[in-house]
Amino acid sequence: MKKRYYVAVSSGEILEEQGASSYNFEIDADEADVFKLSELFDITDTDSRLSLYRAHVPAMSYHEDKNNDDYDDHMKQIYQLIHDLGTKRTRDHIESMGILE
Repeated sequence: MKKRYYVAVSSGEILEEQGASSYNFEIDADEADVFKLSELFDITDTDSRLSLYRAHVPAMSYHEDKNNDDYDDHMKQIYQLIHDLGTKRTRDHIESMGILE
């Protein structure tokens, strides 16, 4: 059964209560959807940590770093899932961002 959740992308939070914290998007999801989104947030956190190490190697360009590519790909997956599960307002906002093109 689907219920309303509130998603904060920058912190990777999926909230059940609207007033619990600030959030970016509203989604209607079941437990499996929430688990999948949570896993994607965990993966991007790992990608981000791995990219941090690359940032300290001046000879390696951003565009030649697999960790950054992975991070970007996983963020697109997050936004796609939020779009798919989102309310009309959420879908419209993500579409206006142009991030899924």
